[in-house]
Amino acid sequence: MNPTPVYGRPPETKAPTRAQTKALRAGPASWPLRPRPVLTALVLLAAAVLLTGLGMRIGDIPMSLAEVGRAVVGDGPDHLVVMELRLPRALTGVLVGAALALAGAITQAIARNPLASPDILGVTPGASVCVVAAIVATSSAAGGAGGMLASVGIPLLALLGGAAGALAVYTLAWRGGLDGYRLVLVGIGVSVMCVNVKYWLLTIGDVNDSGRAIVWITGSLNGRGWEHVVPVAVALAVLVPATLVGARSLGALRFGEETVTGLGVRPDLTRSLMILAAVLLAALATAAAGPIAFVALAAPQIALRLAGAAQPPLVVSALTGAVLTSASDLVARTAFSPVELPVGVVTAVLGAPYLIYLLVRARRKARP
Repeated sequence: MNPTPVYGRPPETKAPTRAQTKALRAGPASWPLRPRPVLTALVLLAAAVLLTGLGMRIGDIPMSLAEVGRAVVGDGPDHLVVMELRLPRALTGVLVGAALALAGAITQAIARNPLASPDILGVTPGASVCVVAAIVATSSAAGGAGGMLASVGIPLLALLGGAAGALAVYTLAWRGGLDGYRLVLVGIGVSVMCVNVKYWLLTIGDVNDSGRAIVWITGSLNGRGWEHVVPVAVALAVLVPATLVGARSLGALRFGEETVTGLGVRPDLTRSLMILAAVLLAALATAAAGPIAFVALAAPQIALRLAGAAQPPLVVSALTGAVLTSASDLVARTAFSPVELPVGVVTAVLGAPYLIYLLVRARRKARP
């Protein structure tokens, strides 16, 4: 009996023949090129570029797209405003959205569960606890300890906290191997514990510092600079090619252990390396902009349906996350102007109904 896939087409659907599917080859490696995912990726890329331009128009001095273009290539006061204030924020949104969505696609493929996301890997909860603890300690510590915490910086603390949370989930879930369902269950337990610790820290901290921490843990692109853009850009430049190389092995994990082993794939090693890539992507994205909710959960599932793939496609998922985050930031800045909302508020409003839909859909499928 053929295994029932978690994602995509039913088992009786025939796969494309060799004549129907072209391949991109790089030495011994090759990737199938199907028209629909390629066209979807190009449309999403164009949408991301357009949203980036629209985002750079908004500010104390409104600009047209033509003026933004001239400011980027020219010189003068507008050039300084665009290059130092508006472009870093727009690029941070694009890159953070792409990193979160790519991490979510990897997590959902490994766990074989559309409800999986870096949140259940402990990355977001761990980063939030670490940052809130640092803010509370900085406000209450005297002299050197408070100054030392302040000098370390929130982004680095978020990165360390996210990595520590993911390591805790990975260690607790390992039982002679890494099972996707055990990973999800352990991750949920660790996340709930971290959420309670985070809110306990907020209650014992100063009111002003607690308010500052809440803005960060909501997820915000306000005040982003090039120091936030560069780490995420470097991570994507290094990890996207690495994840694409492992995409074929990731696809094989949809089948049983015996089938995967027969295909020459080492399942435990593949899961470990791909989860490591997802953790790094999610941790750096969270460090740059805070834990922006639901992007890693919803973007891979939207990409799955747009591309008509059997599991969340990595490149299309990354571009979907970039478009989703940029569009949400545009809404957050204009919907209640002159008041700007954190981008995480908009993604949460959009993502919560989608999460409910996934839960209802999963329950209906579970019924006999």
